Amino acid sequence: MTDQGKAGFDQEVDLLVFGAGAGGMTAALVGALSGLDVLLCEKTTQVGGNTSTSGGTTWVPGNSQGGRVGAQDSLEDAAAFLRAIVGDRGGDDVRAAFLESGRPAIDELEQKTEVKFAAAAAHPDYLDGPGSAFGGRALGPLPFDGRLLGADFDRVRPPRPEFMGLGGMMVGRAELAPLLQPFASLGNLKLTLGIVGRYALDRLRYRRGTRLLMGNALVARLFYSLRQRKVPVLFETPLRELLLEQGKVVGAVVDTPQGQKRIRARRGVVLATGGVAWNEALRKQYFPPEVSLESQAPETNTGDGIVRAMQAGAAFDDGHDSPALWMPCSFIQRADGTRGIWPHILLDRAKPGLIAVGRDGRRFVNESDSYHDFCMGMLRHGLSEAWLVCDADFIKSYGLGLVMPGGRGLAEKLHKGYLTEAPTLEALAAKVGLDADAFRQTVKRYNEQAQTGVDADFGRGTSVMNRFNGDETQQPNPCLRPIREQGPYYALRVVPMDLACSAGLRGDVNGQVLDQQGRPIEGLYACGNDLTSLFRGTYPGPGTTIGPAMVFAWRIAKHAARKT
Repeated sequence: MTDQGKAGFDQEVDLLVFGAGAGGMTAALVGALSGLDVLLCEKTTQVGGNTSTSGGTTWVPGNSQGGRVGAQDSLEDAAAFLRAIVGDRGGDDVRAAFLESGRPAIDELEQKTEVKFAAAAAHPDYLDGPGSAFGGRALGPLPFDGRLLGADFDRVRPPRPEFMGLGGMMVGRAELAPLLQPFASLGNLKLTLGIVGRYALDRLRYRRGTRLLMGNALVARLFYSLRQRKVPVLFETPLRELLLEQGKVVGAVVDTPQGQKRIRARRGVVLATGGVAWNEALRKQYFPPEVSLESQAPETNTGDGIVRAMQAGAAFDDGHDSPALWMPCSFIQRADGTRGIWPHILLDRAKPGLIAVGRDGRRFVNESDSYHDFCMGMLRHGLSEAWLVCDADFIKSYGLGLVMPGGRGLAEKLHKGYLTEAPTLEALAAKVGLDADAFRQTVKRYNEQAQTGVDADFGRGTSVMNRFNGDETQQPNPCLRPIREQGPYYALRVVPMDLACSAGLRGDVNGQVLDQQGRPIEGLYACGNDLTSLFRGTYPGPGTTIGPAMVFAWRIAKHAARKT
C-alpha cells in the first residue's frame, strides 16, 4: 500500500474491478450500464471463479421472476425470516439494503443484458421459520449457448470434471434420471439423443460441450454481456497494491504479462477476488482446526483483495457463527493422478436409508439438513471426517456420491478405494476404523426410529427442506428408511470443505469497505467473498452467496456512478 501523492499513472478509468466471478463481472457490467469507464482485471486466464463450478442459484427475495411461477413472496416475509435466522448478530442495515435492492438489480440485468433467470417454484429455504419460502426466492440462470462467445468460449472456467458426462457434457439435475435410463420411455430417448447429439457435434470444434447450465451459464451470460458492451477485461492481471492519496484509494498497481502498471480509478476500486479461500495465514488464524488448508475455490483465490485492503487499513470480520460456508466432500483419484472432489449437496444425504457417523460410530447431525448445517454438526462435535453409511438397496435407489443410481460405477469406485464395502456392519466398522459396538447400536436405534418415522435424536424429516429433498414414496417419513439386516453395506468418507467465505472485509450498505473505526475508506469497495457475509455465518437458503454478491455489486456500481 502506497501513498502516491501526484505520482503518474499508466492508465485512468472510472471504476477498476478485480475478480471476474459473479460479483466482479456484475459490478463491471452495471458500472458500464451506468455510464462509467470500467476496467475489469482477472488474475487467471479465465472468468468465473467460484461461480463457474457452482449450481449458479441466486437467492433474491421479492424478485419479479417468482410471480411468473406463482410463488408468492414479500420483502416483509423475507425480513422476518432473516430476523429469525440471524437474530441479534448485527448487520440489520446491510440486510435491509440487500432486500431493498434485490428486485431492481435483477430486473435491470434482465432488461438490459443477456443475464436471464427463472425462479424455481419449488426450492425451499434451507431453514424453517417465520417468513420462510417454499419457492420463488431461488433464481436459476437460463441455459446459455457457449458458441455465441466464439473464441472467448475457452475463457469460461469449466465445471469440475466430476460434474460433466462423457468428458465434457453438462447435465441438469432433472435430466440425470432420463439419461441414466434412455430406453425407459420415448421421452427419455428423445432427451438423450438431443443432449448427447448436440454434445457430439460440439466436440468436433470445442474442448467441451457448449450447452452451458447452472453456474457456468451465469458466468457465460455475464461475460457475453461485458463483451457486447466492449468492457475491457485484462487477464493474468492480479492486484499487487492499492494506491492512496490522503487516505483515499485512488487506484492500484497491477501485474501484467508486460510488467507492472499503475491504474488510476476516479470513482473507486472494487475487490471481488474470491475471499480467504487458499490464504494459509488467514485460514490458520480464523478457520476451525478440524478443516484442512484446502478450499473448493480455485487455487488462485489466495485472499489478494482482503490482504491488500487490510494493508490499507480495512477491518476484517471473522464471520460470526462461522468463517466459511461448508460442504461435506468425498475424494477420488483421477486417471491423470489429480484428485477429484465430489460435494455431497443433496442427491444422497437427504434420502432415506443413509446415516452419517463419526469415528465413534455415532450419529451427530440431521443428515438431511443443508450441506452447511451438516458440516456445522461435524465441527460442533470436533469431527474432521465422517462416514456416510448405507446398504445395497440405497445404492440401487439413489446412488452414493460418484456412484450413480442403479449402482452404475460401483465396481470401479470400490476398486479405486473411493468407498468401502463389507458383508456385515462389524466388518464395515473394522475396515474404516469405527467403534464397532457403538456403530451397531447406532444402526439398531436408527432402524427402530425409521420404523416409526420419527427421528427423536435429530428431527430428520421434520423441516420443509428435509421432506422436499427426501423420497416422497417413503412413508410416513420421506427421509427415514431402515437399513436392511443383510449386507453388503457401504461407507464413504467425507470431510468439511469451504465452498465460500463468511469471514471477510467489513462493509456498509453500499459495499464501501470500512476501516478499524467503522468509517468508509473512500474509493474502496468489496463484494462477493471479499465482503463479510450479511448472514453472519448462517446459511438461510439456496444461492445465498451469489445473490448478495450480485446485488451488492449492483449497489456498488450505482454508488460509484452517484446514482444511489
